[in-house]
Amino acid sequence: MKFVLQLGFTHYRNYMDLARAAENAGWDSLSMPDSLFFPRATASDYPYAETDAIRDYLEHSEFIEPFVAMASMAAVTTRLRFYPGVLKVPVRQPLILAKSLTSLAALSGGRISLGAGLSPWKEDFVYNGVDFDKRGEIMDECIEILRAAMSGEFFEHHGKHFDFGPLRMRPVPAQPVPILVGGHSKPALRRAARLGDGWASANTDAATLKALVDQLNAFRAEFGTLGREDYQIHGIDFSARTLDDFRRLRDLGLTHAGLVPWGREVGAEDLAGQLDALRRFGDEVISRMD
Repeated sequence: MKFVLQLGFTHYRNYMDLARAAENAGWDSLSMPDSLFFPRATASDYPYAETDAIRDYLEHSEFIEPFVAMASMAAVTTRLRFYPGVLKVPVRQPLILAKSLTSLAALSGGRISLGAGLSPWKEDFVYNGVDFDKRGEIMDECIEILRAAMSGEFFEHHGKHFDFGPLRMRPVPAQPVPILVGGHSKPALRRAARLGDGWASANTDAATLKALVDQLNAFRAEFGTLGREDYQIHGIDFSARTLDDFRRLRDLGLTHAGLVPWGREVGAEDLAGQLDALRRFGDEVISRMD
C-alpha cells in the first residue's frame, strides 16, 4: 500500500517545503482540496461531516487553485505524484480542464492524477451557470471528453451538454492521466466502477470504508472492471495511526491510504511541526510497510 499526504490542514505557503520533504520520506502522492469560493449562504448540506463545521473550516481557510498548486510542487520534486482530492469537475468547461490537465501531466513527466468529484455545494454550479440537477450526466460527459482529449488524436463530441466538431489537443502525456472518481453515494461508486481508473473516499471510519469498498467491487464486477490490476482504491480513515492500523486498511483492499500525519496537534501554519510529523511517519510506518 502507498501513502498520500493530505494538504487540507496546512497553509499553502508550506506546500513546496512539504512536497520536498514528503518525497524524501517515501510518500507516494500529495493531495490538495478544491474550493472555488466561499458563498455567504448555501442551500446545501455537506454529506461527509456536519455542515456547520465544514462551513467554518472553509470560511477560515485559503485555497490555491489545484493546478497552480500541483505545478508549483511538481517543479521542486522529481518522483512525487499529485492529485486534487477531489476536483469539482462538472463546474469547469471540459476542454479548458483537459488542456490544463494534459499540459501539467506532460510537463511533470506523468506525475499527475485527477481526483474527480461533483461538489456538494449548489452554489458552485448555479454561480457558474451549470445545471445543478444535471450534474451527474454532465460529469459523465466531462470524463468522456477528458479521455478523448488525452489520446492526442482528432475527436469530436455530440452530447446533451457539450457539442463540438473534430479537434486535437497536444501535447499529451505518454500515458493517460488516471481518473480517480470520488464520492460515497451509489451513483458515485457506480461511476467509479464504470468510468474510473480508481476511487477516492472522503474521510470515514474503517467499518464504513470496508462497506464502501465492498460495494465498489460489486459494481466493478457488474461493469467488468474488477480484474484491472492497475485499479486504485484511495481511502481515508483519520483514526488510523499505527503500522497495524494501515495494514488493516490494506487488507480491506486499499491501494493508497490518505492521511494528515500531524493530526490536530499541530497548527496549520506550523511548518516545523508538520515536517517532523511527516518524516516520523515515513520512518515508523512507510519504511516498514510490507
